[in-house]
Amino acid sequence: MHTVALALTDGMPMFEFAVPCEVFGLDRSDIVDPWYELRYCGSQRSYRTGGGLTVTPDGDLDTLEQADTVLVPAMDRAHQLKPPPDLVASVKRAHERGARMVSICAGSYLLAEAGILEGRRATTHWMNALDFTHRFPGVQFTPTVLYVSDGDVHTSAGTGAAIDLCLHLVRLDHGSAVANEVARRMVVPPHRDGGQRQFVPPAQITPTGDDPLGVALAWALQNLQKPLTVDDLAREAHLAPRTFARHFRERLGVTPLQWLIQQRVRLAQELLETTDETIESIASRTGFGTAAGFRQHFQKVSTISPSSYRHLYRRRAQTAVRSS
Repeated sequence: MHTVALALTDGMPMFEFAVPCEVFGLDRSDIVDPWYELRYCGSQRSYRTGGGLTVTPDGDLDTLEQADTVLVPAMDRAHQLKPPPDLVASVKRAHERGARMVSICAGSYLLAEAGILEGRRATTHWMNALDFTHRFPGVQFTPTVLYVSDGDVHTSAGTGAAIDLCLHLVRLDHGSAVANEVARRMVVPPHRDGGQRQFVPPAQITPTGDDPLGVALAWALQNLQKPLTVDDLAREAHLAPRTFARHFRERLGVTPLQWLIQQRVRLAQELLETTDETIESIASRTGFGTAAGFRQHFQKVSTISPSSYRHLYRRRAQTAVRSS
């Protein structure tokens, strides 16, 4: 079973603390068995969140150091400026042992203090950008994205981006189909790319007459196998193509064609994970047309080839079966 250690600090914001509890702490063994084991780790007898909730650890810092994933949620300003030395030391030892390191929002301050982000790409909430880059000039700071993955070190922006990063970790561990099912149960969008800008309003895909853009997106998701164009989507939204493209960019932070490629790749990921269809068949079903075009776009988005993705997912699935 994959153990996730949640590092506790006094005054931590409740939402950023609650998101990993929701994603990793609930029993979802009906989806994947075994699911994660979430441990609340700290050196005090109890902690108090920014909202006044008392949290009692069920693991100490030794537990944290032995975890598979160490997750540092957001911290209050006092702990950003001076993270607890014993927690910094334990997080550093966990990283040296080979644990996956994750921070949400200002939790990146603790990872940076431990030297884990030195020379790596990382992010945090955009409001902390100037302060963070001044304090940690050796970090390759990316200020506007939702989250950044640099090897086994993952950092996210604040609040809503916590959901995106946690679902991204589930996707890495168990594949897109499982991550999408968790997202459906949480009633959130199944995936927002880490490279999307923090400032973009969340996309509202509502297939009703009250939301022309939502109507077009819902229609496109049902017709990904077709050679769709911006004009096709604009026609479904009953908008002029230029007007549609402008509204689309304002709402989703990407162009219509970029969004189509992302959705086609995600559909392809599910098909690679759950079927034995050939690459040519998947290329056709996802609207890429040719296998060559499919491979090119898939590798650009997923960083690996379709065949490698399928092999990697199947190997993880077999490992999970053997473990269970």
